[in-house]
Amino acid sequence: MAPTLVNEIPEISESIRLWRWMDVVIKYENNSFTEDKILHADSNFFEFFSFRLLNGDPHTALKEPNSIVITKSSAAKFFGTGDPMGKILNFANDNRAMKVTGVVQDPPENSHIQFNYLVSFSSGYFGPSDIWISNSLQTYFITHPGVDIRELKKKIDDLVVKYVGPNIQQYMGVSLEQFIQNGGALGYLIDPVKEIHLRSKIQGEYEPVGNINYIYIFGAIGIFILVIASINFMNITTARSSGRAREVGMRKTFGSFKSQLISQFLIESMIFSFISVVFAFILAVILLPMFNELSGKNLLRRELFNPVLIATGASLIIIVGFLAGSYPAFYLTRFKIVEVFKGGASRGTKSGLIRGLLVTFQFIISILLIICTWIVYSQMRYTMNRDLGFDKQKAIIISNCDRLSNNRNAFKQELSKESGIVAASYTISVIPDVNSTTVYRKPGTEEDHLVGEYYADHEHLAAMGFRVAEGRNFSLDFPSDSTGLLVNETLVKVMDWDEPLGEKLISFNGPTPIELHVVGVLKDFNFESLKSAIRPLVIRLGAGFGNNMVVRYSMDDPKKAIGIIEGKWKEYASSERLEYAFLDENFNELYRTDVRIGKLLTIFSILAIFIACLGLFGLASYTAEQRTREIGIRKAMGASAISIVGLLSTEFIKYIGLAFVLSVVPASYFISGWLENFVYRVDIDYLIFILSGLISLIIAVTTVSYQSIKAARINPADTLRYE
Repeated sequence: MAPTLVNEIPEISESIRLWRWMDVVIKYENNSFTEDKILHADSNFFEFFSFRLLNGDPHTALKEPNSIVITKSSAAKFFGTGDPMGKILNFANDNRAMKVTGVVQDPPENSHIQFNYLVSFSSGYFGPSDIWISNSLQTYFITHPGVDIRELKKKIDDLVVKYVGPNIQQYMGVSLEQFIQNGGALGYLIDPVKEIHLRSKIQGEYEPVGNINYIYIFGAIGIFILVIASINFMNITTARSSGRAREVGMRKTFGSFKSQLISQFLIESMIFSFISVVFAFILAVILLPMFNELSGKNLLRRELFNPVLIATGASLIIIVGFLAGSYPAFYLTRFKIVEVFKGGASRGTKSGLIRGLLVTFQFIISILLIICTWIVYSQMRYTMNRDLGFDKQKAIIISNCDRLSNNRNAFKQELSKESGIVAASYTISVIPDVNSTTVYRKPGTEEDHLVGEYYADHEHLAAMGFRVAEGRNFSLDFPSDSTGLLVNETLVKVMDWDEPLGEKLISFNGPTPIELHVVGVLKDFNFESLKSAIRPLVIRLGAGFGNNMVVRYSMDDPKKAIGIIEGKWKEYASSERLEYAFLDENFNELYRTDVRIGKLLTIFSILAIFIACLGLFGLASYTAEQRTREIGIRKAMGASAISIVGLLSTEFIKYIGLAFVLSVVPASYFISGWLENFVYRVDIDYLIFILSGLISLIIAVTTVSYQSIKAARINPADTLRYE
């Protein structure tokens, strides 16, 4: 495809192919490492991309067969301070010698193309081929300036008809047009490189991608928390308004203009904003390691001081300072001097509508965050504990069994003899990493079905804990099982079989179509994330060349199982390192991002509630100050402290109630959208909404009660002596 793009589409100036190779043992003298970031690349790699070559010729470093360019860190690992140029590295997987022809700077961590080694594409792992329906490679291309991408996409779609169509006809026996009419779909996606990390639409990217929606969500939450803090500033400033109003009156008496007073209040606000930004940067520097651990990132402290962030901080000083200070500035300076000294300002500040709305807004955000956090954790708990249709516990995956060479069978047999080992099975793929999808068809039909497929041996069901619904497992007693299939219940439904045992399917995964027969039906199990529905799946017999082994153990202590495996490994692969993982951890890794989102939401919720309570505290202080004489009169007339606390708290309870009502709809909208990412998900329990509102109410009442009780305990004689 890569050369065809350049030769047949004038808008494209250059193209390049990349192929990632994983789990390769690379040796040099006594050093041996298993590497998983090896890219095969065309010779124009350093002209196409901007990765910096430190040693070697960028035009020829990847031109000759068996040439390899290594990163600076890889060079240090193998050769220390010595010169790596011209040295020979051995690829133990196929005993191939690779000559070091260059050293490249390590890729920056924010690149989606990560590698430790670059192998010349001409090294022979791929020969010339005209098969377009094989999708092993990533192809990149550069367009000329000003190209209309929509028109370019149409020309690429024309290539599908011209080149892919004949392949469909050759291997599947139908035309491309018939294939599409039968429900098939085939085409190419094109994405700008800068869009890949946050907006990728495909599986199989070289590095885990992000999600732009999470950027929007957490960005919005950050803005909301900043708005909550600004609201607090306004409320607390107006709570001190009676005192500041006299100051304004005095300044006006001595000749200050309104514009000068407004400037004074805005400058005060910006000073607070400036101090906040400085402290924010200090806290960011201190807390960055904790943030990296929580988010799974590796941000550096120096990145906090790049020009964009500094400019953002400066802008926040002005914007937040102005917005937070504008209401008190324009509010306090509007009073006339006579009104101030007659107490008019004090009476004017009793209008609590605006402050009530601001407090309501604060708690809308707080309640919304509590609801979302609660449901995210409910979904994560459901995801981690849901029955997947097999037992993911007590299973260990060995990922480098090719290191056993001719000792594979002996290693497996010796493991199986151990009393604590239930079963050991070789397999091509280990769920949740079933990355092979191929076309199957019922004999006598032209309808194609995309089916997940992988190979395993006779012990696979026992090792994985799969359950048989009908039929049997693969057996050594049946030589015909070499063309047998184990299928899941979903495939039976898709094929519309009443009696699936003995049914036949035609596979097109190979040089020629082959007819296979069903020997057993497995109960459905989730072999991918719970964000995906269970797809049709077949398991074929023949994992003699699989690099993975599943080992199921019975003992409660996993360390004992690892000890047994390591002991046998040393007997049969003494010079190689054992590489293993636990099956349940592999599944949990699928939801790592969602778990981190739950933790971040928790932190944001606590922060938002805390800041909102600070605002309530200030507003309660303001209310108590404004109603001091009223409280004194009520106490003089016999009112109890409890009734006065209730009087002062009722207003805030109304705000929380209104906030709860107004938070229900947006919380339902946001959390429903997030849950749609999961095919298997919890139902939204609206009791959670009520409990979230009660939590906010309890926190708010507790906050207000301190000021209310304090006001209720004041001696009436102190408040009424001047009346």
